[in-house]
Amino acid sequence: MSGTLLLEIGLEEVPARYVRSSSEQLKKRMENFLDSNRIEFGQIDIFGTPRRLAVIVRNLSDKQEDLHEKAKGPAKKIAVDSEGNWTKAALGFAKGQGVSAENLYFEELKGIEYVYANKEIKGLETNEVLKRLPEVIDSMSFPITMHWGNQTYEYIRPIHWIVSLLDDQVIPFSFLTIDSGRVSRGHRFLGQEAVIDHAESYSEKLKEQFVIADLDERKQMIIDQIHTIEKENNWIVPNDDCLMEEVVSLVEFPTAFYGTFDEKYLSLPEEVLITSMKDHQRYFEVTDSSGKLLPYFISVRNGNAEHIDMVKKGNRKVLTARLEDALFFFEEDQKQSIDDSLKKLENVSFHAKIGSIAQKTYNTGRLAESIADFVGLPDDAKETLRRAARVYNFDLVTNMVGEFPELQGIMGEKYALLKGENPEVAVAIREHFLPLSSDGALPETKVGAILAVADKLDSIISFFKQDMIPTGSNDPYALRRQMIGVVQIIEKFHWTLPFREFLKDALLEVYSVKEDAHSEQLIKDLIDFAKGRVQQKLQTYHVNHDIQDAIMESSENDLLVLIENGQVIYKHQKDENYKETIEALARVVNISHNVTKPFDVNSNLFETDSEKNLHVQVNHLKTVWKSATAEEKYTLLQEIAPYIHSFFDENMVMVENLDLRENRLNLLANLTELVLGFADVRKLITK
Repeated sequence: MSGTLLLEIGLEEVPARYVRSSSEQLKKRMENFLDSNRIEFGQIDIFGTPRRLAVIVRNLSDKQEDLHEKAKGPAKKIAVDSEGNWTKAALGFAKGQGVSAENLYFEELKGIEYVYANKEIKGLETNEVLKRLPEVIDSMSFPITMHWGNQTYEYIRPIHWIVSLLDDQVIPFSFLTIDSGRVSRGHRFLGQEAVIDHAESYSEKLKEQFVIADLDERKQMIIDQIHTIEKENNWIVPNDDCLMEEVVSLVEFPTAFYGTFDEKYLSLPEEVLITSMKDHQRYFEVTDSSGKLLPYFISVRNGNAEHIDMVKKGNRKVLTARLEDALFFFEEDQKQSIDDSLKKLENVSFHAKIGSIAQKTYNTGRLAESIADFVGLPDDAKETLRRAARVYNFDLVTNMVGEFPELQGIMGEKYALLKGENPEVAVAIREHFLPLSSDGALPETKVGAILAVADKLDSIISFFKQDMIPTGSNDPYALRRQMIGVVQIIEKFHWTLPFREFLKDALLEVYSVKEDAHSEQLIKDLIDFAKGRVQQKLQTYHVNHDIQDAIMESSENDLLVLIENGQVIYKHQKDENYKETIEALARVVNISHNVTKPFDVNSNLFETDSEKNLHVQVNHLKTVWKSATAEEKYTLLQEIAPYIHSFFDENMVMVENLDLRENRLNLLANLTELVLGFADVRKLITK
């Protein structure tokens, strides 16, 4: 026999961005509950709307699996007295396991005999186990929570009803002050209560009350409705998965419709129009076949098509008010010059402990010039960079960005072009904000990329300088995201940036931080922070954890080199001689990593050919190392491995003769310095 389980948690409106993820989490929590309670089950389907999270579990076994366990008790010397009788310890163990003393037996474990009992636990009926379903509800966790009424308990939103059915029978339990039952609720305005007579009838019963509980079914309805509007009007509605997912999670019974706005608003930049429609009203924009924006929008109503004309008028009115504001801001912004805006930045605070936006802009410009020198930006491009670095924040004080903060950079580019700026400067103003997310688009121009790196590094350095460093999951200023952006840009443009040297110069020249123990600790913290983001990048390439650790513990601080070294080791880890190479290098590092500079080697003290040969190879390595690629470095280390084996076969390093010992340690230390610059090979697993 198999059954179908329905669990529905009825809530006040859940924020759209959490509906699908919470539904999927409920499925996972249910799986864990059934597994831990030894109940077999088949497919689990998820359901979610703004007012409910639900799962249906099919092919549920009618009882728990019987449990057969071998329980270990006290040692024999404790379990049996001198006359061979069971002691209180043994009898207590038997009672605790629910068996008689006659069923106890001995087994040896690691040379010691222990008393054991075979314990059998009969499985309960599934409907009895399911009375503990409050554990599933309670196990849910959310990024935001609230409490309500007199409750101290917190949940994503107040719980108003619970439906819990096994086939057609209610699973009785209480959660907080709510008793489970079979009564759900329909659409807030169109529907009534829905009595669920059987778990399998859940979806159909809710449809009768204008609720499409299945997220994917609701999504397909919206897609089909929009396609119909497209086809009837010969329009194109650009695909936007994020907006679609949000709309799906905002409605329970979707009806797509289109509305219009005045053509005069098409004089606004498209980004303003689209932001007004998408980000503020959750509308889809409409274009013609060439991609030109048309004065229409598509929205999705949470309800049926009744009185849809009134709905269209209401949505048009709301959008018109927003676009009218945008048009006013756009026209007003053009009345002030870039220089006027830059003066205002002096009175805009970036952070109370750090300074104004104007100061940040100045610091970013200094950093940008330094980065340009490191990456070899041509002189003509440096002039473009200087101008871009001077003006890139001017749009922060425009009316448009004040109303639409998400358009910072985008409006900067638009306004810069309108005011006659060099197009390359305008593009850099837009690109300095990129990437907007860990997988977002990156700058395409070198000037824009350098400005983006400089702006992000200024923020990171400024907060670290004030000891405002991210800890755990706490990162209020999104410094991790900004450093990930730095790493991604550096990798894209294949820029080598010796981070320690760069930071040392920047702290002294830009931030007036003197060289001392404090500045050295600050540099270390910044490098460690950057390496942590490099590690995240290596994870996206599926690089093994031991390789990640080896790269993170290396003495290298060039972010691009760190990534490339990790990728090269990952590429070669299945080579036939990988184990031999890594073990040879690890042996060198283990014995000489504590040797301090200078690593002076006296060739007159060599006693064997293997010493001479290794010395020649190390010197060759030192000569070509700096200009070698990551792949070439690995090859060089691979080629020197046989010389290392020969050296250790013929020579004892820790000899009594102190001069010989020191000479051999220095020889190995020269190699260790190079190896640790590549990776801490001691972290690599070679089994």
